[in-house]
Amino acid sequence: MQIPRTRGFLAAVVILMLTIVQLAVGAFAGLEQFEGKAFGYRLIAYPLLMLIVPAIWWWCSRDHTTANALPWAAFALIMSPFLVDVSGNTLDLYDKVGWWDNANHFVNWLLLLWGCGLLLSLLWTGPRWGLVLTITGLGAILAVGWELGEWYTFIRRGTELDGAYEDTLSDELLGTLGALVAALIVRRRGATT
Repeated sequence: MQIPRTRGFLAAVVILMLTIVQLAVGAFAGLEQFEGKAFGYRLIAYPLLMLIVPAIWWWCSRDHTTANALPWAAFALIMSPFLVDVSGNTLDLYDKVGWWDNANHFVNWLLLLWGCGLLLSLLWTGPRWGLVLTITGLGAILAVGWELGEWYTFIRRGTELDGAYEDTLSDELLGTLGALVAALIVRRRGATT
């Protein structure tokens, strides 16, 4: 397979590498900002989650799509929330900046569902409003799943249990709103092409 030379491909590779390096630091450096945040789990889970969509897309289209034709910009958008999350931990923004967690959930779901929405729009045959609802609904489901993952890996046995309920609800709301904005961006993009 020929290595793609698109900006989207290069962005996806850089995002993946920067994420893995920071995850390794978080898992093995013993720094305070990483304690109790399941960086051992993240070192395994994040790269898998970042690569699963490109792998599935390639597998499903391997008979008729070259690597250059894959939607690398959409994949880079899907991968970028993992980098944003890990960078926030590396810079200790979750503890130092009060609004970081909320902004992170909104922006990360916007990026994630923008990428997912671009992929869905390549396959979508129904009305554009149905695509908006689908992208937003997918964002809501992913927000709930993410919060369940956080609870299982580090909240239920950690120090953040006292405020977890309110934080979880606001994270799910902000994630869903980010998904809605992403859906509207995808719809607007589709309306002009």
